[in-house]
Amino acid sequence: MDKKNNTGSENSGNYNSGDRNSGYRNSGHFNSGNYNSGDRNSGYRNSGHFNSGHFNSGYFNSGNYNSGNYNSGYRNSGHFNSGDYNSGMFNTNEPKMRMFNKDSQYTYIEFRNKFGYKDILLSLTIWIYKEHMTDKEKKSVDGWSERGGYLKTLDYKEAWAKAWSEASEKQKNWYKNLPNFDADIFEEITGIKVKEEVEEMTMEDVCKALGKTIKIKK
Repeated sequence: MDKKNNTGSENSGNYNSGDRNSGYRNSGHFNSGNYNSGDRNSGYRNSGHFNSGHFNSGYFNSGNYNSGNYNSGYRNSGHFNSGDYNSGMFNTNEPKMRMFNKDSQYTYIEFRNKFGYKDILLSLTIWIYKEHMTDKEKKSVDGWSERGGYLKTLDYKEAWAKAWSEASEKQKNWYKNLPNFDADIFEEITGIKVKEEVEEMTMEDVCKALGKTIKIKK
């Protein structure tokens, strides 16, 4: 067995299933970074191709967290942007955000300054170590024994369900109090039924919350 646990060829890193990787746990090819599932990335955790930045699902990005292509800025879903958080093309500044299908008064930076960061961690890929793999996974995944496990891909709503179940009440309430919050839109996008999480409080529950006691006459 390859001492570095690679199932691809000509890898200098470890746990690669692709070819010619010098990083770690890549399933694509020609990567010098780590945890890439795309090809020819020099950054980290890219699912797209030809990125020098990190966490990109698009292509040819030198910035980070882009889902569009050819961006040198950050967190763009459009293309050819040097500014940040743009969904269009060839923008150098930052637009006001739309939230829940309505215009807001905030740019992304203004929003963060006011509401802070309480986002839950939404990971679309998780590393499953071989000790935690099911018999079904072991039968369907090639090379898991050599790699010590496999990189499992979740669909978007599966990732939300996992993240929401692990989120704190403070995090959940942060989402529910966002500008323009709409429970139906939230459910449509994430699959999370926020309305079903609202429970009716009894009078006793209310009093406990207020630090008071009540006497019920018989």
